[in-house]
Amino acid sequence: MRFPSRLFRKTSALSVMVVMGALSVAVTPQIATAGGCDGLNLFSGVERKDQLTCRLDFGGASGGTDRYRFRLDKKKMKYAVSEFTIDYSDHFNGSFDTKNVEIIVNGKNVKVQEVIWDEENHFLKLIPVEPIPAGTAVEMHFSNVRNPRNNGMFYFNGRVQTPGDVPLLRDLGTWIVEIS
Repeated sequence: MRFPSRLFRKTSALSVMVVMGALSVAVTPQIATAGGCDGLNLFSGVERKDQLTCRLDFGGASGGTDRYRFRLDKKKMKYAVSEFTIDYSDHFNGSFDTKNVEIIVNGKNVKVQEVIWDEENHFLKLIPVEPIPAGTAVEMHFSNVRNPRNNGMFYFNGRVQTPGDVPLLRDLGTWIVEIS
């Protein structure tokens, strides 16, 4: 039996390293464009089925201004919704511009009756003029958000109240936002 020459082994190893390097360059931009959300959250403490998708349009830089896009898939919208409540981590010291909040249902803006930001109790409440029907895709856009100056992972829990319901909130899941 004849073994490959040393030159063959060296060129094969070099070829493997070149291919691996090319793959790592090709994959890195996919991860980098996550924009502070939807990245690989291995140890978030939130079960995958409870993680909601979101996007930070301007990258989630600490202390910077950003636009948060919180998404709710049609499957999560099991009930009609008269009110959205989003509570967030108490160590989130950013700020929200309540005059620049939109609710988009199936790609169309809906009128917002009121946006309440309770800074002391760490929650936002969005009340649409008309209830949002069950089984629709919803996005909530928060423009002019001032990201916190401290880096970290922040949890935003989505809850809804249904029309005519006893005022108990139903859990939808958690948006995980990373500020760096």
